[in-house]
Amino acid sequence: MKAPKEDFEVNFKIAFGICQCNLDCFGGLLDFNSGGKKVIERLVEAYGFTTRQALCDHLGVSKSTMATRYMRDIFPADWVLQCVVETGTSIDWLVSGKGELKTTAVNSLVDVETRELKNGEAIALGTHKIDPVFLLNEIKSALAIKTNQHVYICDREDTTISDGQWLVDIEGKLSIKKINLIPVKRAMVSGDGFSFECDISDIKPIAKVHTAISEA
Repeated sequence: MKAPKEDFEVNFKIAFGICQCNLDCFGGLLDFNSGGKKVIERLVEAYGFTTRQALCDHLGVSKSTMATRYMRDIFPADWVLQCVVETGTSIDWLVSGKGELKTTAVNSLVDVETRELKNGEAIALGTHKIDPVFLLNEIKSALAIKTNQHVYICDREDTTISDGQWLVDIEGKLSIKKINLIPVKRAMVSGDGFSFECDISDIKPIAKVHTAISEA
């Protein structure tokens, strides 16, 4: 059983964003320019297929595309992320073969409230189901905010202002801003192409941003 298409898209973007963050932090530990053969074989196993043709049919790719990636040992990052989202398989196992093949049932996905910022207001968009593996451990109360072709995964319980990106209320208007604390009890606020300095008391923190994913 698959999650709805809109939930797959959200999970895919979150997975891609988190993987980018991980690569920034741990780049060089794995060679993402090779290893395609073994990864494709693990993809077949993760989906429960017995042939690469069945994997082609599921992914909607041609046999020649599959053959090219397999023979040239090209790492299939897009297929890996799709498999993680659809099956809950461990991304570590898919990428490296280490650890265990773990699956997450669709009914164990987490409902995350989603809102879109428009004219300084947070418009409710309902919820999206997200695999908990894509929610960082430190997030206690997740909120997804869409604005300016980005999705921001925030924690509403984190309201002690500090350096970083935040969903803030400034003069009654909500926005995503980058905050840098400066002496004494002041902050440099930047975003949307401009910046300004103000007292910390002028900023009402709503939720701290933990992950930012581009929709472009």
